Amino acid sequence: MAGSTGERVEISRAALVHNIREFRRLIGRKRLFLAVVKANAYGHGLVETSRLAVGEGVDWFGVNSVGEGIALREAGIGVPILVLGYAPFGELADAVERDLRLTVYHRETAKRLSAAAAQARKTVRLHVKVETGTWRQGVLPKDLTAFVRDIRKLPGLAVEGLSSHFANIEDTTRHDYPRLQLDCYRTACRELESRGERVALKHMSCTASTILFPEPDFNLARVGIGLYGLWPSKETYLSAELEKKRPPALKPVLAWKAAIAQIKKVPAGAFIGYGCTYRTTRPTALAVIPVGYYDGYDRRLSNTGHVLVKGRRAPVRGRVAMDFFMADVTDIPGVKLEDEATLLGADGRERIAAEDLAALTGTIGYEVLARINPLVPRVVV
Repeated sequence: MAGSTGERVEISRAALVHNIREFRRLIGRKRLFLAVVKANAYGHGLVETSRLAVGEGVDWFGVNSVGEGIALREAGIGVPILVLGYAPFGELADAVERDLRLTVYHRETAKRLSAAAAQARKTVRLHVKVETGTWRQGVLPKDLTAFVRDIRKLPGLAVEGLSSHFANIEDTTRHDYPRLQLDCYRTACRELESRGERVALKHMSCTASTILFPEPDFNLARVGIGLYGLWPSKETYLSAELEKKRPPALKPVLAWKAAIAQIKKVPAGAFIGYGCTYRTTRPTALAVIPVGYYDGYDRRLSNTGHVLVKGRRAPVRGRVAMDFFMADVTDIPGVKLEDEATLLGADGRERIAAEDLAALTGTIGYEVLARINPLVPRVVV
């Protein structure tokens, strides 16, 4: 079982609080601050992270699923929770019972929610998602007024918010497309209100847009990856510099560590791991680390990644297996059984960032963090 071998994810309280305060500075006090904690808080631990964020005055949480929202409620978190993803019909009654806000974009969900609200004798607050160019969830702008009116005819439902999402704000320093999306969203809002359908909350933000587009006419800001100390992309940082913004000073929140399970002396010419993909060229000391791709340590880090031991880099040797991989500690004196290996994070002056692992595995830092097995214990430090 993940986490039963000395493996853990450490969550820095100080770093998370620092990042929240940096984004509160950008958002201001007049707008609500929604912390996106979907995907196990981007791998950081849903409940652990959310409890810290509540203590720092975050107003709302955004989750992907009804199950995530219920987990927060069961942890005693009472602030508004918005389900950003799809809520299956079979989970709607639970969502109503736990007072979760839901994102809606088709009438069948609304009808079933109305029935669940009547049975529970509650009012369900909904956020209608507008399609502005991502072509994922959402109601087309031309259909928005009729959609909102139809929902408001159903008993037990209240349209509280109007949302949308950017498609191409992180991967470029040219922001023509997100500006087109903003214009589309604002036009949809004006058209809706001109027909007498006012909506209290308007939101279309993410970390990148919170930094680059202040959106003073919106009153709820959604912030995700930046809370955890990662920039959405190098392009986002460069855009902030080019536009002479004051970029937030973000601090990574997560460190991923494990205890060394064995120190093995290996002769020159020995093949290491499955597939014999690495052969030693000298007598070698290998640290056996009880973490593998089941835990989220990507198999593509085989023979390319590093871990930190005693503040020094130890290269991964051989293939990453399901539950183990090996690192070369020949040049690190004094390594012993159950010494700490840092897979992600800082040790002394060295640091392995999520972006470093992402570059080696052909992905983004988001995925590196989100794929850390939820069974690995999250420990607030």
